Amino acid sequence: MAKVAYYPGCALEGSGGPYDRSTRALVKELNLEMVNLRDWNCCGAMEVKNIHPMLQTYMSARNMAIASEKMGFDTVMAPCNGCYHNLKKAEYECATSAETMQTVQGLARKAGDPVYQGDVRTIHLLEWLMEEIGADGIKQRIRKNLNGIRIANYYGCMYTRPRQIFPEKDQGPGSESSYQPHYMDDLLAAAGAVNVDFPLKTACCGGAHTLSDSDTSTQLVLNLLQSAEESGAEVIATECPTCHSGLEMHQIRAETQFGIKTGVKILYFTQLLGLALGLSARKLAIHENISDSLDFLHAKGVI
Repeated sequence: MAKVAYYPGCALEGSGGPYDRSTRALVKELNLEMVNLRDWNCCGAMEVKNIHPMLQTYMSARNMAIASEKMGFDTVMAPCNGCYHNLKKAEYECATSAETMQTVQGLARKAGDPVYQGDVRTIHLLEWLMEEIGADGIKQRIRKNLNGIRIANYYGCMYTRPRQIFPEKDQGPGSESSYQPHYMDDLLAAAGAVNVDFPLKTACCGGAHTLSDSDTSTQLVLNLLQSAEESGAEVIATECPTCHSGLEMHQIRAETQFGIKTGVKILYFTQLLGLALGLSARKLAIHENISDSLDFLHAKGVI
């Protein structure tokens, strides 16, 4: 799987632009290859499922069908938790329900789209890196150690839930855990970071409610920020653009609206790994983050 179809999803071409750019830079540096998924569509992450859940399943299955039927790939890599979750959910539902598969294939034929055959696997960027490079491989490629930066690894709620749609997890030694995910911890520890014991690593950030109930989203994010600081973290590492944007925006809102200031920095794990591999902060788009961490990273000696 050194070559995969890359599904950025809507966020990585918008608010999650730094995640997209740091992902591309990191993958290139590791001599892996990802090919942009052609003519992709939104996975239906938010409102679509409220119209009809089957429509969301079809929208995700269409992306997988393009990868397989038009591009010849059996693996789609999605760095966004929401996209990863929805494609995995479609993969699971089509595999376990003949009625769902029939409906999805019928919609595809009606629309003149590629027909999903159930022969594509979706993986997260974390899984791809662990399977192809691994923590030991990262350690061998380090050019600039992360110098013991204390990191709270935040996976969010959609990377592991619901557990039944992720059959590859919880398979014993070497596999990812849906109860205590550790792939990001493993990779960043190999790069020289110190992972703190962060109890809210899979708690919800309230991202889906940012516009409809900002106060609740701010409180959920504040729980994460304060817990990370209480755990001794200097940085929260993220692997989801919605979580990342929510943490950054609500960190500011908590201070301006409620007078509660937190100082923990927020960086994509791809940006941290990229620094450890010797890539520049600009190439990793760290300057495009809302959370200004450049002075901190300079002081830590990693840029």
